[in-house]
Parts: sequence; structure tokens; C-alpha cells
Amino acid sequence: MTAALLDAPPSKNGVYDGISDAVYHGDRNSLSSSGARRILDESPAKFRYEQDHPSAPKKIFDFGHAAHARVLGVGAELRAIPPKLLASNGAASTKDAKAFIAEARAAGAVPLKPEEYQQVVDMATALLEHPIARNLFTSEGQAEQSLYYDDPITGVRLRARPDWMTRPASRLLLVDYKTTASAEPEAFARHACSYGYHQQDPWYVDGVKAVGLDDDPAFVFVAQEKTAPYLVSVTQFDADSADLGRRRNRKAIDLYARCVANDHWPSWDRDVYPISLPKWAFTQEEYTA
Repeated sequence: MTAALLDAPPSKNGVYDGISDAVYHGDRNSLSSSGARRILDESPAKFRYEQDHPSAPKKIFDFGHAAHARVLGVGAELRAIPPKLLASNGAASTKDAKAFIAEARAAGAVPLKPEEYQQVVDMATALLEHPIARNLFTSEGQAEQSLYYDDPITGVRLRARPDWMTRPASRLLLVDYKTTASAEPEAFARHACSYGYHQQDPWYVDGVKAVGLDDDPAFVFVAQEKTAPYLVSVTQFDADSADLGRRRNRKAIDLYARCVANDHWPSWDRDVYPISLPKWAFTQEEYTA
């Protein structure tokens, strides 16, 4: 494990501290879990374009990043915008507020309006009221360590960054913290399917195995609602769901390897694709006829 700050992705397989978000997420020569999902769900062309043209930080992502930073104790600094800089309606639209936001972003910090900052603090407090989540995040562990390794089949470079790794017993436990509209387990399962979280589970588990941290790690999600009372649930995919995610990961890695080898990142330019309306459209027509 390397503790020194790194200004470039490491070339050797292993577990690394000290890799900034900019270096980790800006790595164009390895594939992450989110990248694998984007390749399959959106296209290799969009994946490569977004790597070549990284977007500026978006306000929509600030809250999730802030919650992670507060809960995990790592990541970007949180900076509350002073109330005196806000407009009379509370908007961060004044010249001074915009300057504060720009300065914070330039320093790698997350700017939040006072009520947003307080919301993140309240969420972290509520999280620790959930007995299982409290035990997970207060146990000795490591936050956001970066794992780098080579795929044994294609040889392409892969990376992973679990939110939290802890060993409450003999087995390493990987914990991923998600903010969501509903932490009710079935609702979160539907949300997880939409965002491919069943791929994230085996991606991290296999990464931990690849770097030799544990032979049989477990993976759980801690989901927390973004509105009061900030309810929390802890969930774990069953074996069939994780297996489906692992198969999709394999498909994504193989596709990425072909794109790298051929320097070709296709979209939907090789065929005429048949499409059909969803079943509800036909049912709706029958009822309104």
C-alpha cells in the first residue's frame, strides 16, 4: 500500500492511498465500474467522448459528494456559503456568492448553501442512529482506497475505489454509501437495477480479490434518503443478482478491450435496429379506443 500523494495513476497492481479524485476519475487508461456501465448502457462512443471532454462540476452532484465526504470523513472539503453573500430570496446568484463558489471549486471544495450544509450534517447524524450502519462506519476501516489491477483474460487495466472497507470479523466487508429518494429495500432494489449497482458489487469484490486483500469479501449498500427524517437501510444483493452483474462486467471489459485494441469506439452505426413501443402503450390504446 502506498501512502504518498500520487500525481498520476500507478503502473503497478495494488492498493493505494493518496490518489486524488482528479487523478482517479481522470484516468483514461483503465476501466472503472462506472465506466463499464456506461460502455454497456450508453455506448463506447459516449464513454470515450466524455473521457476526452470532461465536464465541469455540476450542482446536481454536489449534494451526493458532500454527503459522502461527511459520512466517510474523506474527500472534498465542504464550504458553506455565508448567508450574507446570498440574494434576498436565498439564491446563490449574487456576484459575491458566485465568486465564493468559483473559488471553492477551484480549490477542489464543494460549495453548499447554509441549509444544504445543515442537511448534510443532519444526514450524517441520522445515519449513526441506524444500528447496523453505525457499527459499519464506526468500526476500524479504510475509506476510498484505490485498487489497480490487470484483467487476467484481456490484460486491460482496471480500477476500483470502495467507499469503505472494514473487517468486523474474519471477512473483509465492502460498504457502499448511496443517497437516494427512497431507502425502502424494494424501492432501492429497483433504483439499483436502473443504475447497474448489481455490477458494482462484483466489480469491487473481484477487485479486492485481484489485489490480494481478501479471498472472500462481502459487499453491502447503505442507502439513505435525502429528505427528513433521512431514513437508512442496509441491503445486500443475492447471489443471482451479483452473478448477473459479474456477467455484464465481463461483457463490458471484453468490449473495452476490443475498443482499445482497434482504437474504435462505436455507437449504433453498424445496423438498422428494430424497436417497438412498450407494452403499456398498446394497453393504453385499448382502454382509450
